[in-house]
Amino acid sequence: MALISPDEVVPAGELGRVHFIAIGGAGMSGIARIMLRRGIAVSGSDAQDSEMLAQLGDLGAKVFVGHDAAYLGEADTVVVSTAIRDTNPELVAARERGLRVLHRSAALASLMAGREAVAVAGTHGKTTTTSMLTVALQHAGADPSYCIGGRLVTTGLGADEGGGPVFVAEADESDGSFLMYTPRIAVVTNVEADHLDNYGGFEKVKENFARFVDRVEPGGTLVAGADDPVAMELAGRARERGLTVLTYGEAPGADLRVTGFTPRGLGSRFEIEGSGEVVLGVPGRHNALNAAAVVAVGRALGADEAAVRAGLAEFRGAMRRLEPKGEAAGVEVFDSYAHHPTELTADLEATRDYVEQKAAGGAGAGRIVAVFQPHLYSRTRFFAAEFGEALGLADVAVVLDVYGAREDPEPGVTGRLVADRVPAGTVCEYVPDRAEVTAAVTRLAVPGDIVITLGAGDVTRLGPEILARLGGAGP
Repeated sequence: MALISPDEVVPAGELGRVHFIAIGGAGMSGIARIMLRRGIAVSGSDAQDSEMLAQLGDLGAKVFVGHDAAYLGEADTVVVSTAIRDTNPELVAARERGLRVLHRSAALASLMAGREAVAVAGTHGKTTTTSMLTVALQHAGADPSYCIGGRLVTTGLGADEGGGPVFVAEADESDGSFLMYTPRIAVVTNVEADHLDNYGGFEKVKENFARFVDRVEPGGTLVAGADDPVAMELAGRARERGLTVLTYGEAPGADLRVTGFTPRGLGSRFEIEGSGEVVLGVPGRHNALNAAAVVAVGRALGADEAAVRAGLAEFRGAMRRLEPKGEAAGVEVFDSYAHHPTELTADLEATRDYVEQKAAGGAGAGRIVAVFQPHLYSRTRFFAAEFGEALGLADVAVVLDVYGAREDPEPGVTGRLVADRVPAGTVCEYVPDRAEVTAAVTRLAVPGDIVITLGAGDVTRLGPEILARLGGAGP
C-alpha cells in the first residue's frame, strides 16, 4: 500500500476506534498495546490464535481469529502492514466504507507525535540497539515509551507506554516506512544491501537512508556507526544540515571509540576510550558496538552515564538475538533471527568466541552446529554465495529450504543454492523437509557442541524440539 505523507500524521488522540489487521505480529501488537495503555479503543484480527492475542485481550482489545469484514465493527481507523494483501476482506471493507487506513509506521508515528523521539535504524543491529537503549534509559530513570521489533528477554514485552517524555522506536527501512518519523535523535548503525526485492539496488537503499537522516528535527542529533562507510557519509550530510553528530565504533577518530573488546562467557567487556569500562551480559563484538551507540544516545539525552552503563550490564538480550534456549545431553542450543550474511557472520563469530572460552576453561573443544533457514526467495537468490561463506564459520551446517514468507516460490531458488556454497571445510547437509531437520541435527550434534538456529522464519520452533529429542523426550 502507498504510505501517507509524513506531514499527514494524525495525532493518536484523533484516531478514534482502531482496528488492526494481523494484530498478533511483533510490530502491530506493540503499537496496539501502547494505544490500549493510552485509553484508545482497539480491536484486531489475526490468522492464528496466539499468546499475544490473549495478552491484548486481557488489556481490553477485542480480538478475533481469522479475517472477516464483520470484525471491523465500528472502527474509525484501520492499521495494516506491508504484508497485508489488497484482497484481505477487512481491508476491502475498510476501503469501501471510506475508513482511514494507515500503514503500521503511520500508526507508530501517531504515537510518537509530541514526544522526544529516538529512532534507531540500520541494516543490522537496530532491534538489539533499541532494546539495549530502552533498558539503559529505564535504569537511568527516564521511563521511556518504546516500540521494538522484538521482545525483551527479561519482560517478554516489545512495546509499552512509559511515563517520561522520551519515545524509543525501532525504525524499519525494509519498505521505506522509517521515512514516516521525525525524530529528535536518529541512530544509523550501518547501511548494507538488503531488501533488494523492494529497492532494486543498493543506491536506492542509500538514498532512503539519506532521506531518513534529512527527517531529523532541526537542532537534533545523529548517532552514526564510525566503522561503516555509508553511515559516515550520512554523518557528513547531517553536519551540513547543522545537526549534532556523535560517531561510535572501533575506527580511529570515533567520538566514542571502542577498544579492548574481551569476550566473557555469554557476555563481554570493552572500553570507551577516555571514558571507562562497559560490561555487557550479551556476547559478541557487534553488541559492544550496539552498546556504544546506546551510550552516545544517553549523552545526547543528558542521561546519567553511570546509570546507562549499569543498565547495559543488566541487559540480557532480545528474544531471538542469540537467545539461549537450553541444554540437553551436553549440547547447548541458541536461537537467532539472523537472516542476512552479515548477521550470520556476527552471530557465528560471537558463538566461536564462546566456544573458545569454554575450551580455554577446560570444557573441551566443542563444535558449532549452525541450522540455517534462508528467508525469502529474493534474498536467497541475491545472497546465496554470501550465506554459504558465512556458514563456513561453523563446523557443521544444516541448511533448510527457503521460508518464503510474503513471496511466491521462484523456480530453481531453494536452500540448496546456499548449501552448495558452504566451504568444503564445514560439514554440510541440505535437509529440505522440515520434519526431518530435528532428527538430522540430533544425529550430528555431540556433547560439548553448540547448536544455533538461524533465520527469520519458523526455524525458531526447532530449538525446543531439538532439546526435547536430545533429552529423550522427543520423537
